[in-house]
Amino acid sequence: MPHSIHICTDCSRSLYKSKMPKFALANNLYRGELPEQFADLTWVEEMVCAIYHTSAKVTRLYGSSDPSQPRIFHGNTCAHDMNVISTAELLPRTPTDVNGLLSVVFIGPQKFDPAKVGSLFRVRREKILQFLLWLKAHNVLYRDIPIELSILEDFPSDGPLPGLLERVIY
Repeated sequence: MPHSIHICTDCSRSLYKSKMPKFALANNLYRGELPEQFADLTWVEEMVCAIYHTSAKVTRLYGSSDPSQPRIFHGNTCAHDMNVISTAELLPRTPTDVNGLLSVVFIGPQKFDPAKVGSLFRVRREKILQFLLWLKAHNVLYRDIPIELSILEDFPSDGPLPGLLERVIY
């Protein structure tokens, strides 16, 4: 039985022209394993450091109706493809940029308090900086993108993404 391999249209076109596909592992774009120090990166911190965004995230959270359990939540986050790609010219992205890609639908008896949802929307200024420095040193796509240190001051040392409350729908 012959073996078959499935590849995307872009890669197929490149190979047909005897060219290396742009995102081939041979182009040193293999992400591989992240160092242990980044094992606890949150999804929001990754968004802050990403060059490209092709989706917007909508988080639906249900708060507990039991007053004795105000920190109990359940819900989900869905990614929705955008018809445009957001490309950063400098990093990190500002809190406003990231919030433009997020919405929170909150259902519960009290107002949404980002401080009560633990690490769900957590960002850490130093973690963001260290990750960007590592990306610049280890990923060719980040090499020429400037890091704007003044933007880092817009993030807490450890806390919820600033401006998130403006993205909440009740």
